[in-house]
Amino acid sequence: MAGADTNSGVGKGYGWRLSLGMLLPSSNPVAEPEVTRMLPEGVSLLTTRLKLAGSTREDLLGMTRDVESAVALLCDAGADRIVFNCTAVSTFDVAMGDVLRERIEKVAARPATSTADAVIGALKALGAKRIGLITPYISAVVEREIAFLKHHGFEVVRSVGRDLVEGKAMSSVEPGQWYRWTMDNADCGADAYFLSCTAIRVIDIIPHLERDLGAPVVTSNQAMLWWCLRHAGLQDSPEAFGRLFTKRLPV
Repeated sequence: MAGADTNSGVGKGYGWRLSLGMLLPSSNPVAEPEVTRMLPEGVSLLTTRLKLAGSTREDLLGMTRDVESAVALLCDAGADRIVFNCTAVSTFDVAMGDVLRERIEKVAARPATSTADAVIGALKALGAKRIGLITPYISAVVEREIAFLKHHGFEVVRSVGRDLVEGKAMSSVEPGQWYRWTMDNADCGADAYFLSCTAIRVIDIIPHLERDLGAPVVTSNQAMLWWCLRHAGLQDSPEAFGRLFTKRLPV
């Protein structure tokens, strides 16, 4: 058939197994290249942006304002599954992830999720209870995230924030610095470490941290992709991106 994907035979183009639509903060230059590097064969990424270039309460909630119109754009491109990929916004309170999922699914009539859903699922799949939380965020965002994790049954035994307020500043921190900041907290008694934020460059240090900490490492983009793949029935396990990819969904 003319125009069909000759690898799949089903005419779905690059996303012949899954076409993932991602809603992303406007100031985030990291999530697309990180997620693209982790994509298994037959999975494609479609992206659109929502305005977020700060960390105030008004900035964060403002990102949710135009969700419906952005979702409609991803539906135009044929996304099979849609994710709201921002940790700080989706963990803003305990209800935000559910609200975002419902709003997206109402417009898209297809499955949706948020980074918050993925992070909780990832930590549960790893059997984690005591979390070392490493973030680029200002204190108000860190405190909300700690409250969110506590609501879901996790104890944050150490939290680190770097007082960065927008995506470009967060992305400018070298991966090696995130490695050192995390290793500086290796004595906190955590049974998993969560490097939180979709705008930090951390996927390359996951295997090094897991080896040197002796504990699993979860990152926002890694958890999001794992969650979406597993919910789509895809069991790919790319070894380079951490223990999480060896896990199935928690029961």
